[in-house]
Amino acid sequence: MRKSIMIITAMLLGISSYAQQRLTLMHSKSLALENNGKTKNSALEIDAARETKSEVYTKYFPKISASATGMQAIDPLLKMQIQGGNLPVYDGNPANLPTANQFAYMPGTELGLFNQVGLGYLNVLQPVYAGGKIKNGNKLADLNLTVKEKQQKVVQNEILLKTEREYWQIVALEEKQKSLDNYVKFLDTLYRQVSTAYQNGVIIRNDLLKVTIKQSELKVNQTQLTNGKKLALMQLCQTIGIPYDPTIRVENELDNFSDPQTYFVSNENVMSTRAEYQLLENSVEASHLLTKIAKSEYMPTLGVGLSGYYMNQFEKGQNGAFNGMLYATVSIPISDWWGGKHKLNEMEIRENITINTLNDSKGLLNLQMEKAWTDLKETDEKITLIQETLEQANENLRVNQDSYRNGLIQLSDLLEARALKSDTEDKLTEAKTTYKTAVTNYLQVTGR
Repeated sequence: MRKSIMIITAMLLGISSYAQQRLTLMHSKSLALENNGKTKNSALEIDAARETKSEVYTKYFPKISASATGMQAIDPLLKMQIQGGNLPVYDGNPANLPTANQFAYMPGTELGLFNQVGLGYLNVLQPVYAGGKIKNGNKLADLNLTVKEKQQKVVQNEILLKTEREYWQIVALEEKQKSLDNYVKFLDTLYRQVSTAYQNGVIIRNDLLKVTIKQSELKVNQTQLTNGKKLALMQLCQTIGIPYDPTIRVENELDNFSDPQTYFVSNENVMSTRAEYQLLENSVEASHLLTKIAKSEYMPTLGVGLSGYYMNQFEKGQNGAFNGMLYATVSIPISDWWGGKHKLNEMEIRENITINTLNDSKGLLNLQMEKAWTDLKETDEKITLIQETLEQANENLRVNQDSYRNGLIQLSDLLEARALKSDTEDKLTEAKTTYKTAVTNYLQVTGR
């Protein structure tokens, strides 16, 4: 029976462990890129840019138009009056025709044309020269697709950094939970010791109350920590696009560190690889293309075409007629140049503005990379200092515990030493999670 119970218990524990969903940092990032609303929208923006590119490319093709018209008039659109009279009778000899002495009378008549008409029309126009408008429009569409792809990279970086911060926030709260649990165990043990001493009359009741008050404070901290963990997990689930499940657990990889120097790169070498910098360059290029397109509005345009039509009056004895023609068209804007010159000057000024923005932003991007590197180094140094402080806090607690047992210090000193250790542990956890996100941030701002 005992063996059966142990087997059943092991199976239940296995099922419970299997039911828990565990997330790693890489898995969380993968889910965020797949499910997050912003990343989905950025992918749709790329699809829309591809469609725009395909639509603009069709401007190279001929423009074909066709139409058909049917008409029934109340009265004929064209009326003709033919007068009657005597017509010479022709005997077959052309010599007798001028001196004919026999005549046939032909009465007058009225003809009506276009009483009902059907007309079909087809026109094909091939643009030959449009001042560079079509060519530059296609370049702009290509550039727009490139911009959307780089914007997607920026959005992905933002989502990945957000995911990592939220992930490490949960890890930090779980580490603080462990520290708090150890603190609670310490106070429980201390409470039993102090309670026994109070019952034996060794200490006064005030010392027992100090421990009780500290236990009550930790209960409040426990409630706040539990609520904080729930909200942090809900936020992570929303970011990575999965349903909230309170049984989800995240893998703790907090102590896996590398030296900051392993991530260092020269700012000048990686500036051009940053998506933000490339977008600024694309902005300058787009401004230049827009100036060219604006200039093409004031250039002559040339096209060649082919037109054909078929017309039928739907009357007895009359057949439909087909005709067609080849033609060329040239359009030269003249009066548009009066205001166009100022429009082009405006476009060139705006082009210079984008160049100035690029130069100014280059300095800001360099400053951003330098700050990210400084933050990474400072956080690493902070971890080292806090670890040293934690060693001192542990030693201080050990000395205070021995001194309290020997009656050399008061209970408040021991409680203060234990609180110092817990506070130092929390600070170390926060520094480690900050370092993790600082690494990711530095990699991103250096285009990696």
